[in-house]
Amino acid sequence: MPTGLLPTAAPAGAAPPTDPQALVEAFLAALVDQDLDAAMAMLADDVIYTNVGLPTIRGRAKVAKALGALDRPGAGFEAYLHATSADGPIVLTERTDVIVLGRFRAQFWVWGRFDVHDGQITLWRDSFDFVDVLRATVRGLVGIAVPGLQPKAPAGLGAAPGR
Repeated sequence: MPTGLLPTAAPAGAAPPTDPQALVEAFLAALVDQDLDAAMAMLADDVIYTNVGLPTIRGRAKVAKALGALDRPGAGFEAYLHATSADGPIVLTERTDVIVLGRFRAQFWVWGRFDVHDGQITLWRDSFDFVDVLRATVRGLVGIAVPGLQPKAPAGLGAAPGR
Protein backbone atom coordinates (compact mmCIF):
# COMPACT_ATOMS: atom_id res chain seq x y z
CA MET A 1 0.00 0.00 0.00
CA PRO A 2 1.30 3.48 -0.76
CA THR A 3 2.47 5.61 2.12
CA GLY A 4 1.05 9.05 2.68
CA LEU A 5 -2.47 8.05 1.65
CA LEU A 6 -3.48 5.70 4.42
CA PRO A 7 -5.47 6.95 7.39
CA THR A 8 -3.51 7.14 10.63
CA ALA A 9 -4.54 4.50 13.14
CA ALA A 10 -4.87 5.14 16.84
CA PRO A 11 -2.06 3.56 18.86
CA ALA A 12 -2.89 0.01 19.93
CA GLY A 13 -4.59 -0.06 23.30
CA ALA A 14 -4.91 3.73 23.46
CA ALA A 15 -8.16 5.61 23.81
CA PRO A 16 -9.50 7.03 20.54
CA PRO A 17 -8.14 10.49 19.72
CA THR A 18 -10.22 13.52 20.65
CA ASP A 19 -9.05 15.77 17.80
CA PRO A 20 -11.80 15.48 15.12
CA GLN A 21 -9.46 14.89 12.17
CA ALA A 22 -7.36 12.34 14.07
CA LEU A 23 -10.55 10.58 15.21
CA VAL A 24 -11.89 10.32 11.65
CA GLU A 25 -8.57 8.94 10.41
CA ALA A 26 -8.48 6.44 13.29
CA PHE A 27 -12.06 5.41 12.43
CA LEU A 28 -11.19 4.80 8.77
CA ALA A 29 -7.99 2.98 9.79
CA ALA A 30 -10.03 0.70 12.08
CA LEU A 31 -12.35 -0.12 9.16
CA VAL A 32 -9.32 -0.86 6.97
CA ASP A 33 -7.94 -3.11 9.72
CA GLN A 34 -11.35 -4.82 9.96
CA ASP A 35 -11.52 -3.87 13.63
CA LEU A 36 -15.25 -3.17 13.71
CA ASP A 37 -15.35 -3.03 17.51
CA ALA A 38 -12.81 -0.19 17.56
CA ALA A 39 -14.55 1.59 14.69
CA MET A 40 -17.98 1.33 16.30
CA ALA A 41 -16.59 2.67 19.59
CA MET A 42 -15.80 5.91 17.73
CA LEU A 43 -19.44 6.37 16.66
CA ALA A 44 -22.08 8.02 18.81
CA ASP A 45 -25.03 5.81 19.82
CA ASP A 46 -27.31 7.97 17.65
CA VAL A 47 -24.92 8.39 14.70
CA ILE A 48 -26.44 9.22 11.32
CA TYR A 49 -24.78 7.40 8.39
CA THR A 50 -25.77 8.45 4.90
CA ASN A 51 -24.51 7.38 1.52
CA VAL A 52 -26.14 10.18 -0.48
CA GLY A 53 -28.81 8.73 -2.74
CA LEU A 54 -29.32 5.68 -0.52
CA PRO A 55 -31.40 5.29 2.66
CA THR A 56 -29.98 6.84 5.81
CA ILE A 57 -28.93 4.50 8.61
CA ARG A 58 -29.54 5.75 12.14
CA GLY A 59 -27.81 4.40 15.22
CA ARG A 60 -24.54 2.63 15.97
CA ALA A 61 -26.11 -0.84 16.08
CA LYS A 62 -27.61 -0.45 12.61
CA VAL A 63 -24.34 0.90 11.19
CA ALA A 64 -22.52 -2.09 12.71
CA LYS A 65 -25.02 -4.42 11.06
CA ALA A 66 -24.59 -2.67 7.69
CA LEU A 67 -20.80 -2.96 7.93
CA GLY A 68 -20.95 -6.54 9.21
CA ALA A 69 -20.02 -7.85 5.76
CA LEU A 70 -16.48 -6.63 6.45
CA ASP A 71 -16.18 -9.41 9.04
CA ARG A 72 -16.60 -12.16 6.44
CA PRO A 73 -13.62 -14.14 5.16
CA GLY A 74 -12.31 -12.73 1.90
CA ALA A 75 -14.01 -9.38 2.44
CA GLY A 76 -12.08 -6.18 2.91
CA PHE A 77 -12.10 -2.42 2.78
CA GLU A 78 -9.35 0.03 1.91
CA ALA A 79 -9.39 3.82 2.16
CA TYR A 80 -6.81 6.15 0.63
CA LEU A 81 -6.99 9.78 1.73
CA HIS A 82 -6.18 12.26 -1.03
CA ALA A 83 -7.21 15.31 1.00
CA THR A 84 -8.52 15.94 4.49
CA SER A 85 -9.68 19.21 5.97
CA ALA A 86 -11.08 20.06 9.37
CA ASP A 87 -12.97 23.12 10.57
CA GLY A 88 -13.76 22.65 14.22
CA PRO A 89 -15.92 19.54 14.62
CA ILE A 90 -16.41 19.04 10.85
CA VAL A 91 -13.95 16.90 8.90
CA LEU A 92 -14.07 16.60 5.11
CA THR A 93 -12.31 13.83 3.20
CA GLU A 94 -11.61 13.17 -0.45
CA ARG A 95 -10.62 9.56 -0.79
CA THR A 96 -10.50 6.41 -2.82
CA ASP A 97 -12.52 3.63 -1.21
CA VAL A 98 -11.98 0.02 -2.19
CA ILE A 99 -14.41 -2.84 -1.63
CA VAL A 100 -12.83 -6.30 -1.79
CA LEU A 101 -14.86 -9.52 -1.96
CA GLY A 102 -12.57 -12.45 -2.68
CA ARG A 103 -10.90 -11.72 -6.03
CA PHE A 104 -13.36 -8.89 -6.76
CA ARG A 105 -11.90 -5.39 -6.20
CA ALA A 106 -13.83 -2.20 -6.90
CA GLN A 107 -12.34 1.20 -6.14
CA PHE A 108 -14.03 4.55 -6.56
CA TRP A 109 -13.89 8.19 -5.50
CA VAL A 110 -15.71 9.22 -2.31
CA TRP A 111 -16.22 12.58 -0.69
CA GLY A 112 -17.04 12.35 3.01
CA ARG A 113 -18.21 14.62 5.80
CA PHE A 114 -17.85 13.62 9.41
CA ASP A 115 -19.20 15.64 12.34
CA VAL A 116 -17.45 14.94 15.63
CA HIS A 117 -18.85 15.93 19.01
CA ASP A 118 -17.63 14.92 22.46
CA GLY A 119 -15.02 12.60 20.93
CA GLN A 120 -17.48 10.62 18.80
CA ILE A 121 -18.65 10.73 15.21
CA THR A 122 -22.27 11.90 15.14
CA LEU A 123 -22.65 12.24 11.36
CA TRP A 124 -20.99 10.23 8.60
CA ARG A 125 -22.12 11.32 5.16
CA ASP A 126 -20.48 9.93 2.02
CA SER A 127 -21.16 11.02 -1.51
CA PHE A 128 -19.99 9.38 -4.71
CA ASP A 129 -20.82 9.19 -8.40
CA PHE A 130 -23.05 6.19 -9.11
CA VAL A 131 -21.65 5.95 -12.66
CA ASP A 132 -18.14 5.77 -11.19
CA VAL A 133 -19.26 2.98 -8.83
CA LEU A 134 -20.88 1.13 -11.74
CA ARG A 135 -17.66 1.47 -13.77
CA ALA A 136 -15.65 0.24 -10.77
CA THR A 137 -17.98 -2.73 -10.39
CA VAL A 138 -17.67 -3.71 -14.05
CA ARG A 139 -13.89 -3.32 -13.89
CA GLY A 140 -13.82 -5.43 -10.73
CA LEU A 141 -15.85 -8.18 -12.36
CA VAL A 142 -13.67 -8.15 -15.50
CA GLY A 143 -10.62 -8.17 -13.22
CA ILE A 144 -11.70 -11.53 -11.81
CA ALA A 145 -11.26 -13.08 -15.27
CA VAL A 146 -8.30 -10.88 -16.29
CA PRO A 147 -6.37 -10.03 -13.09
CA GLY A 148 -4.14 -7.55 -14.93
CA LEU A 149 -7.15 -5.28 -15.37
CA GLN A 150 -7.90 -5.02 -11.66
CA PRO A 151 -7.34 -1.51 -10.33
CA LYS A 152 -4.19 -0.84 -8.34
CA ALA A 153 -3.99 1.21 -5.17
CA PRO A 154 -3.38 4.92 -5.82
CA ALA A 155 0.34 5.59 -6.24
CA GLY A 156 0.49 8.89 -4.39
CA LEU A 157 -1.28 12.08 -3.36
CA GLY A 158 -1.32 13.34 -6.94
CA ALA A 159 -3.11 10.25 -8.23
CA ALA A 160 -6.69 10.80 -9.33
CA PRO A 161 -9.09 9.51 -6.66
CA GLY A 162 -10.79 6.28 -7.61
CA ARG A 163 -8.58 5.30 -10.54
